[in-house]
Amino acid sequence: MSAVATPPAIEDPFALLNDEQRAAVEHDIGVAAPRPLLVVAGAGSGKTNTLAHRVARLMQAGADPQRILLLTFSRRAATEMGHRASAVLQRLLGRGSSQAPVALPWAGTFHGIGARLLREYAGRIGLDEAFTIHDRGDSEDLMGLVRHEIGLTGTEKRFPLKGTCLAIYSRVVNSRDPLDAVLQSTFPWCSEWEEQLKRLFGAYVDAKQEQNVLDYDDLLLFWAEMAADPVLGAELGARFDHVLVDEYQDTNRLQAAILTGMKPDGRGVMVVGDDAQSIYGFRGATVRNILDFPKQFSQPARLITLERNYRSTQPILDASNAVIAAALERHAKTLWTDKTSSIKPQMVLIPDEAEQARWVCSRVLEQREAGVTLKSQAVLFRAASHSAALELELMRRNVPFVKFGGLKFLEASHIKDVLALLRFAQNPSGRIAGFRVLQLLPGIGPATATRLLDAVGESADATTALEAAGSRLRGGDDWSAFCALYRRLRTPGLRWPMDLELAIDWYQPHLERMHDDAEVRAADLAQLLALSAGHANRESFLAEITLDPPEATSDRAGAPLLDEDYLILSTIHSAKGQEWKSVHVLNVVDGCIPSDMSTGNQDDIEEERRLLYVAMTRARDNLHLVVPNRFFVKQQAQLGDRHMYAARTRFITPAMLKHFEESAWLSADKRENRTPMPDSVRMLVRERARNAWK
Repeated sequence: MSAVATPPAIEDPFALLNDEQRAAVEHDIGVAAPRPLLVVAGAGSGKTNTLAHRVARLMQAGADPQRILLLTFSRRAATEMGHRASAVLQRLLGRGSSQAPVALPWAGTFHGIGARLLREYAGRIGLDEAFTIHDRGDSEDLMGLVRHEIGLTGTEKRFPLKGTCLAIYSRVVNSRDPLDAVLQSTFPWCSEWEEQLKRLFGAYVDAKQEQNVLDYDDLLLFWAEMAADPVLGAELGARFDHVLVDEYQDTNRLQAAILTGMKPDGRGVMVVGDDAQSIYGFRGATVRNILDFPKQFSQPARLITLERNYRSTQPILDASNAVIAAALERHAKTLWTDKTSSIKPQMVLIPDEAEQARWVCSRVLEQREAGVTLKSQAVLFRAASHSAALELELMRRNVPFVKFGGLKFLEASHIKDVLALLRFAQNPSGRIAGFRVLQLLPGIGPATATRLLDAVGESADATTALEAAGSRLRGGDDWSAFCALYRRLRTPGLRWPMDLELAIDWYQPHLERMHDDAEVRAADLAQLLALSAGHANRESFLAEITLDPPEATSDRAGAPLLDEDYLILSTIHSAKGQEWKSVHVLNVVDGCIPSDMSTGNQDDIEEERRLLYVAMTRARDNLHLVVPNRFFVKQQAQLGDRHMYAARTRFITPAMLKHFEESAWLSADKRENRTPMPDSVRMLVRERARNAWK
């Protein structure tokens, strides 16, 4: 009789985690209401992997996926988290398992989850559940319309433009600071208009309510107000046993208030982030959320720090650690790695911006010849304008490149046209969408569009009112075709995405009439249609495409993407979360890093320090900080002073230079043959110069 074979031992799915990662994954497993947990995850320390394993471990321990709220900063990140958690559970159950992919129905962005909850609770908080959501462009347009209606466009003195007004409004909402404090700290040139801005913002809120629309900020504001209510807040919190938040350093005060309102004792809350990478203050994010998290709840949070880096070499980490160690306040950590190297980061001194562009281009091509593809190299900069000279040099040498920060998908006029048509069909009260759509028709201008929308607003039957109001319009065929389309889009029973197909078919001749590059733009409409397949209905699609749009339009990259390889150019903000084998950072000088626009207070300066740290920690093997000495200033050309001189960034002190290999170049091709003077000698010479005038 043969022995019964014992099944193979199940491989430990957490075996590859380091001790700190595993501690985070195993935190209070088996406890009904886990203590609040803060995971401070240094750059390249595997935070996404840790969070995915935590989700899998919770479900392994019996957690209901329906009662897990996972908040990320993109829908793609939430989807990736689900895939990773599925892979962990698959390994746990063993080969041959029929375990279906993990579904996390409450995984998404703060804004996306907020929209779902507001739709669900609409009747209880005074909202019409058929509300539509304005993107930033539509919100600006509505702000501009209200600004005009209340008489703020005819002032004798310059009143802030609609974009500035929306930025002020958004900062007040997200920061939870009073208007006067926001004006003084961020918009001082607008302080004299405080009373008028209060009146404008009140009218803007009224207009949104009348038109049954919400903007991005409302999705967080209304959710926070619900969470602050004793009854609704407790009800929302009770829906979820576990609340996990990624990139917590990028949250604003409103998002922190949502968290504390739903879970005042912090039970079941886990946040992951890195205070050293908090760089979105201009969006209202505050580093205080992650710094103060351990004391935000009625019981102190557990703190776990991930310091092992899986990305960069130790010399790169030594330099990065030195830069961030000078921060005034932080969660202390020292990144380390097993990746040893004898190559230090380079500190490259070069005469001016033109030579900087030539030098970077030459080194990029040298590394390409040495086997480092262009795609695995990146050039980073503080502001998009800083790469202008380099772009010209790359084009001169026929080096293909892609620059991140091009035209955003929802900013393209043809995408806005089609989405406006769907929004107007979904919500006839939305005047911004209706105003845009009606003016697509030949012969209809602002005055006629306003008259038509007034008629729609005064009638219970939007379709009939529109047809009646436009019965005497010229260009009858275009108008008749539009009315037929609108009636069909407003008729219940259309099977999604037929709505979008009808809209695109109607829009196609207008696209060809208005745009010479209609073929390129048509590719975007095809992409829009492809995206629609993942949604159950028009309402869901409009919300998601507004809150999590594709990054850019089909014409963003142009010719460079036709090449098999291309260099990455990116602002430091856009580079966050990315990594490359070789990184060049441009203009590492005072005035650029920190930006001369961000030195008004200590908080701004500290954020600029973190920005440099983020740039440095993108590099895996090679890091080059380029320090041009001289800059051409166009504004001063007429005065004869064509140049200004800049010093190395204040964030790299003389004591930190031991972590770098310094080199000076007379030009992009010729290194200066001199040994850098020790800092003690440099300081001695400076001291003698000062003493001569005593």
